[in-house]
Amino acid sequence: MEKTTVKKTSKKDIQQLILDGFKTYVLEHGAEPKSIFKFTKDLKMKEEEFYTFFTSFESVKSAIWVSIYDSTLQAVESQEVFKEYSAREKFLSFLFTWIEELKKNRSYLLSLYEDKSKSFKGLPADAREFKEKFKDFAGEIILEGKETQEIASRPIISDKYDEALWLQVLFVFRYWLDDRSPRFEKTDAAIEKSVNLAFDLMGKSALDSFLDFAKFLYQNK
Repeated sequence: MEKTTVKKTSKKDIQQLILDGFKTYVLEHGAEPKSIFKFTKDLKMKEEEFYTFFTSFESVKSAIWVSIYDSTLQAVESQEVFKEYSAREKFLSFLFTWIEELKKNRSYLLSLYEDKSKSFKGLPADAREFKEKFKDFAGEIILEGKETQEIASRPIISDKYDEALWLQVLFVFRYWLDDRSPRFEKTDAAIEKSVNLAFDLMGKSALDSFLDFAKFLYQNK
């Protein structure tokens, strides 16, 4: 008689079950679950299993943001041509790919963040870990840009470049939530124009050239 093989539920499976269950609840009710006890009961799991992975619904929302980021980064870095991109092109590629990942979760994200007053209050807390990971990625892009002189090194200001790119991520997200154009064409245009502006500002400008020339003249008079 053949033995039936029972697949053991892994920790990763349980964690994903919680993430998917949370998104499903938000989609069906338009709001977060009222209690972890009721939420886990509906998922047919023990409450203590939830606490093995998360401390609150805030940490669940944070994990969802991180999973979207991880999927985005995996997608862009899997492209062989990505390594050859300039800093500007890498950031453009990240944002376009990120939007594609966001589309898979649009109804969920609209439920939580469509209300501007709620999104500006809730998003910074929910996306804190995502922000940390993104700023590490942005820091690498900025460093590469400085090495190739695509990005200018400026006292004090250079240290804020990663924060400027994070603010651009928030701008793109808010713009995309409000976008009702076919295939989100306006968001694509907004990404391209805003990134070009950002990198033009971070790049070596006519003012930088003038200051370099003035410094040269002063040092060699």
